[in-house]
Amino acid sequence: MKTKFNKLWIFILCVIFSITLADNHNTKVYVVPIQSTIDLGIPAFVNRAIDTAEKNDAKLIIFDIETFGGRVDAATQVKDAISGTDIQTIAFINRRAISAGSLISLSCDKIYMTSGATIGATSVVDMSGEKQAEKSQSYMREEMAATAEQSGKNTTIARGMVDEELSFEYLVVDGDSMKVDDIEGRKEGKLITLTTELALKYKIADGTSESIEDILLDLSIENYDIITLDENWSEDLVRILTDPVVSSLLTTFGTIGIISELYSAGWGIGGTIGIICLTLALGAGYLTKLASATDLLIIFSGLTLLLVEFVAIPGFGVFGIVGLVILFYGLYLLLIPDVPVSDEIYSAALDGFAWSIVGGVIVLIMLIRLISQSKVFQKFITTDSNKETLKDNYDKRSKV
Repeated sequence: MKTKFNKLWIFILCVIFSITLADNHNTKVYVVPIQSTIDLGIPAFVNRAIDTAEKNDAKLIIFDIETFGGRVDAATQVKDAISGTDIQTIAFINRRAISAGSLISLSCDKIYMTSGATIGATSVVDMSGEKQAEKSQSYMREEMAATAEQSGKNTTIARGMVDEELSFEYLVVDGDSMKVDDIEGRKEGKLITLTTELALKYKIADGTSESIEDILLDLSIENYDIITLDENWSEDLVRILTDPVVSSLLTTFGTIGIISELYSAGWGIGGTIGIICLTLALGAGYLTKLASATDLLIIFSGLTLLLVEFVAIPGFGVFGIVGLVILFYGLYLLLIPDVPVSDEIYSAALDGFAWSIVGGVIVLIMLIRLISQSKVFQKFITTDSNKETLKDNYDKRSKV
């Protein structure tokens, strides 16, 4: 009886060991969604995803892409992260990879597209959709070409996705010269955007697929574990804080809060709110590489001069004025992307910063007036008339 019992335990252990061994031999496939707008929160997520895949000996990373584009500096950071890993990478264009999404897709080892998907239209534009100057276009044009060359894709098509002045009639694909008469963007004045069919024909895409599982089947991967990664709360927070509207409000209220302390005795709620807002704005900017060490040094230099004015020198003099100028300049630099940009971007950043300051001041004045007139706020204010009223009430109670 005891012998049978021991054999049963040995059998159970062998089964458990076999299952564990089979799981360990499964191909680990990490799926990383890159969807909606490409902003400065995406690079941190992609870097973490790649680090996680590398630490867990993943064999494949599939980037599930569905985007109309976004920031060029964010896209180049994502591209660098993808290009820097030794793990095989797949771009799964799940409907569209437009603008910055094209650059990210081309940085992967292979591209798969769903039926009816599109890739291209990568010209650099501003927030209003206006095309940027040649300086910006030249950078993006060659960035796309270099990325396509690295992944073995056609560099002429990659350039044509950015440059509408480029025109051609023939392309060399797999060593053969092909006449091109079905790409509208081959003509001067047109940007290249490829459908799934054209991307396959001209070897921009490596295959068509409707799901992750179809891609793995095409790659002859049978035993696999799919691990889908999502953004965590800190990456979501960074995306919110680096939103142009939110970051402008943080820097505006942060600056106004610090300035308000120069006109009040002691340290109050305005200065505290100002420090919190600036810390959030600068911290998010530094994490996303929007703020460099030089930018932070300029900003802290301005804050130091304001602190000297606040602590050591009464009133508002030279130190305060110089500190404000330096602080504003540092905050303005945070609005400039870390890629070559045209003069229009500098002008737009300056206009946006100026309007955010003006708007912030107006909103702050309105809030102060609104709060000061509230009944709750009045309870915390002791004026001379209030003191007399309180004294009369006290005298009456004493007589009674």
